[in-house]
Amino acid sequence: MSKYILFDLDGTLTDPFDGITNSVIYALKKFGIEESDRDKLKSFIGPPLYKSFMEEYGFCRDDGFKAVNYYREYYSERGIFENVLYSGIEETLSNLSSEGKSLFVATSKPTVFAQKILRHFDIAKYFTLVAGATLDSTLVEKADIINYALEKSKADRAECVMVGDRMHDIYGAKANAIKSVGVLYGYGSFKELTGAGADAIAETPDKIVSAIQKL
Repeated sequence: MSKYILFDLDGTLTDPFDGITNSVIYALKKFGIEESDRDKLKSFIGPPLYKSFMEEYGFCRDDGFKAVNYYREYYSERGIFENVLYSGIEETLSNLSSEGKSLFVATSKPTVFAQKILRHFDIAKYFTLVAGATLDSTLVEKADIINYALEKSKADRAECVMVGDRMHDIYGAKANAIKSVGVLYGYGSFKELTGAGADAIAETPDKIVSAIQKL
């Protein structure tokens, strides 16, 4: 079984739907866009935000990053805690920790926000490293964030596995030559995760450990 387990945050450890969609709606209003379809905004959970603004609303790159700054105005004050820990996640983290595994977070969310969320839900104690995006956008792509975590920890890539709910997690793992587990309770579908090449699938949080054991 792998010794180092990297976890995505949004859609894998916590369900951030309310906080992220409220923040996106706030940002869009700054551009004169009124969005009432919250389901449409699920696509913002997982990928780098600037890309979602570009892909979903046709923003240019500069406006995409400007929208991210507006997004953070709301998110940093309110949206960050409009969030729910998935049932069964803490038990999974506790089980892995008790087995001597080293747990990391690798998220496209800025590190400072990720750390606040982990402390808020009292699960920061399970992680030895939190790797996220930088606020200045010099580090935003999932593959680069995973690489940063691996280099920072000096983990043996042959003993690593990435756990996440979107194709970006799976592609990021492949780019770094590590294995991956796709989770189905988040925001990615079975088709998306298997199509991206996930090495194993976990339907629920309590299935993560057994999925990792099969790798």
